[in-house]
Amino acid sequence: MTPLVLAGVLPAARSAQAGPALLFDAGNGTVLYAEDLDNQWHPASLTKIMTAYVVFKALKAGKITLETKITCSEAANLQPPSKVGLPVGAEMTVDLALQSLIVKSANDVAVMLAEAVGGSEAGFITEMNDTARRIGMSRTNFVNANGLPAPDQVTTARDLGKLARAIARDFPEYSHYWMAGDVRIGKIRLRSHNSLLKTFDGADGMKTGFICDSGFNVVASATRDGRRLMAVVLGEPTGHERSLRAASLLEHGFQNYDWKTLFNASTLETMPLAADAKSVTTVRETVLAWECGARRRGRAVANAKRIKAKAAEIRAKAKAAKSGANGDGNIKSGANGDGNIKSGANGDGNIKSGASGDRAAKEATSSPATATSGGVSAGAPAKPAAASVAK
Repeated sequence: MTPLVLAGVLPAARSAQAGPALLFDAGNGTVLYAEDLDNQWHPASLTKIMTAYVVFKALKAGKITLETKITCSEAANLQPPSKVGLPVGAEMTVDLALQSLIVKSANDVAVMLAEAVGGSEAGFITEMNDTARRIGMSRTNFVNANGLPAPDQVTTARDLGKLARAIARDFPEYSHYWMAGDVRIGKIRLRSHNSLLKTFDGADGMKTGFICDSGFNVVASATRDGRRLMAVVLGEPTGHERSLRAASLLEHGFQNYDWKTLFNASTLETMPLAADAKSVTTVRETVLAWECGARRRGRAVANAKRIKAKAAEIRAKAKAAKSGANGDGNIKSGANGDGNIKSGANGDGNIKSGASGDRAAKEATSSPATATSGGVSAGAPAKPAAASVAK
């Protein structure tokens, strides 16, 4: 889809593997930049924005209070990371649960809140989908409260924009949850995955998300001089590129925004549905995260390239040495008759003591992956490609 640019905003730099992107004015919903905004995508932990919305509604209706204590069930305890890791029967207040949900992106706490507010997670999910319809999220469906992998858990950049705008408009009293950079649970300090809170001028929320099939997602918000812009970025291959893409969109919006162009401009509600909108997409093969397997593939390719470069270096040295050799063209102490360095490479230019490119790739693929993002300890063994991680 050709990017749609309004209000004088120039497209931000985009990686070849990037997914949908959206920039809009939070006040009136005017779209400033849109790319594939109606393609369905796995939301990952952006799901928790809706989870928080439903909890905020329950607080406003008086069904619960911030001091209400909720309990960790067996179902909550069994949720995979990212999580707080409470034992079955442990309790926490709704206030601390919301902090853990939004800052830590805790999957176990999402289930705890769902069970407490909806009576069961299934009942809560029904409320999530009813709320999505009311907000106008026409291409969104939820099947769990935390965003863990599920084929039918889908949304779009436009729908996430509608949700972000609705939660900021309907519950401004809870804006501090989205701005928090960390949360303390007992003696433990848990930090937010949203690096923009510290690095982007005016950043005031909202939420990141990641599973292998979705790539790295974010809904980001920033306010400058009373003007609030929001960006939705889906499917980036790394957390760094996710933040860079969102920051670039927001910065372009603040630098190029022209109030005079807003008259009759398209909004999230009035912009026509994209005729070429695609159904749910997976980007697992382009995601550089160890639990998705791509880190191992990347290391294999890198090792093969190093082997090839070393072999080329040896051949170059042999050629240079040959030009200054004795009458028959060989350096007796360094190379055999066909110009190869005996101790360094065989006839086809491979390093004897190392491995061929294919072998290096194979060995690198089977070796443990090194964690680079998402709070995973360095040197952790590679998990299966189907590992369930939502951040």
